[in-house]
Amino acid sequence: MTQRARPTLRCLREDLAQAIPSADIPLDEIDHPLLAKATERLADSQAAQERIAAIDDQVFFKVKVQRWRGPVWTEDTETPWWLIAAGHRQEGSPDDFYAALASRGKSARRRYNAEHSAPHGHATYTADLLPQREDRARWAAESAVRTRRQLKAVVHTLVRRSLLDGHEHSAMLDGAALGIQILADDGHETYAAIRIIGSVPRDLVAIILVLIPGCAPDAWMSDYAMPERSVAPEEQIWSNIMDPVAAAKFLNEEKE
Repeated sequence: MTQRARPTLRCLREDLAQAIPSADIPLDEIDHPLLAKATERLADSQAAQERIAAIDDQVFFKVKVQRWRGPVWTEDTETPWWLIAAGHRQEGSPDDFYAALASRGKSARRRYNAEHSAPHGHATYTADLLPQREDRARWAAESAVRTRRQLKAVVHTLVRRSLLDGHEHSAMLDGAALGIQILADDGHETYAAIRIIGSVPRDLVAIILVLIPGCAPDAWMSDYAMPERSVAPEEQIWSNIMDPVAAAKFLNEEKE
C-alpha cells in the first residue's frame, strides 16, 4: 500500500490555512498539491530525496510543486511521513521558504539555549515543528476509520467473489479467518453466511455483519453449518437473507 504524507495539525491550520476535518476523514486524504506531491515521491522508490542541508538537528526532505515548498519527516519506517511546514517559493529573496526555515531553526536554537542549562548541540532546533501530542492523538483517533475501511474492502471482495460463483471465499484478518458464501435461492433470494475462527475483538463480528450488503443488520441468526460443509472447531456461523436487488446493485457498483 502506498504510504501517504499527512500534515501536522499546526501545518494544516497555519501554513495550509485549512480547517481540520472530523476524525472520520484521515489527514492523509486532504486535497492539497504539496501533500499529493509528497505522496507521489514516497511512492517512487527510485526517486532521489533531497535533504534540507541547512537543518542539522533533524533529517528533513524537500517537497516542491508549483510555488509550494515544504519539508517532510518521519520518525521511523513504522510511522507516517509528516508534512511539518509549508510555504511559497520566493527565489533569491531573504524570504525564500527553505532559507526562512533554516533561519527559524537557528532562532529557535538561540531561544532553547537561553532557556536551558545544557546547550543544544546543533545549529538548528526544529522540535516544535515535529508532530506533537495532538498529532499523535489524531493519528490514534483515525485508527478506527482505517481499520473499518480495510475490513470493508476485504468483506466486499469476498462477497463479490461468492456472488459470482456461489462458493465460499475466505481471507485472514488480524489473526482471524473470515469466510463468506452466498447462494441464490430460486433466482430471487440470496442466502449469506460468514464464519470467523480465532480470537477476535468483541465487536468485530457485529462490524462484519453490518458490512454485508443487502442484509438486514437485525436479521442475522447463529447457524450450525456452512452450505457446503459442517461447522469447524471454534467457529461461528451466521446466516441471513440477502436482498437480490441490493446484491445486483452491489455488483454493478463494484464494476464501476
